[in-house]
Amino acid sequence: MAATKLVQILEAAILAADKPLTIQNMADLFEEQQRPANADIREALREIAQACEGRGFELGEVASGFRFQIRQELSQWVERLWSERPAKYSRALLETLALIAYRQPITRGEIEETRGVALSSGIIKTLLEREWIREVGHRDVPGRPALLATTRQFLDYFNLKRLDQLPVLAEVRDFRTLTRELGFEELVDGQGSRAEATAGQQSAEPDGAG
Repeated sequence: MAATKLVQILEAAILAADKPLTIQNMADLFEEQQRPANADIREALREIAQACEGRGFELGEVASGFRFQIRQELSQWVERLWSERPAKYSRALLETLALIAYRQPITRGEIEETRGVALSSGIIKTLLEREWIREVGHRDVPGRPALLATTRQFLDYFNLKRLDQLPVLAEVRDFRTLTRELGFEELVDGQGSRAEATAGQQSAEPDGAG
């Protein structure tokens, strides 16, 4: 198959798909006798990415595969196309998500111990409903608390391919800086979480979505 035709087919497929496409997804578009090699598919994807340079969109690769996406620096204008504003979340929810991302697998108790405040059940519920986290097992201690970890949907949403693309942090302590480095700031509801208690003191927190 001509390289130009392959590029056109892959462009059309990525545009039409309702989710990111993997290399295998793209290979499966073809009958077995016409199926291009993975190396040819990757070369076609490189051509597509180059063709997007200087445009308002780009070919992005996230955990679930390849997709066309609006360039991040243009989002403030493009989002005005939608009447419904993106969901905003409490700082407590985003701090919890950051802890799970960096310390996974982690239990709810370990999150509370690190943050020094009691964790609202609504925060975990919201993260599960968003499919940003999932239970991956249970800690082998009394009570067998659930172990929480991030999902592919989390990586896709934050435009990541792998967890090792997260900012490198020696310790997760400064949550305000952390949420900014992860690109969470635009998701914060502007009210922030309730004031943190001193180390060892427990307080209730608001639920996740604002």
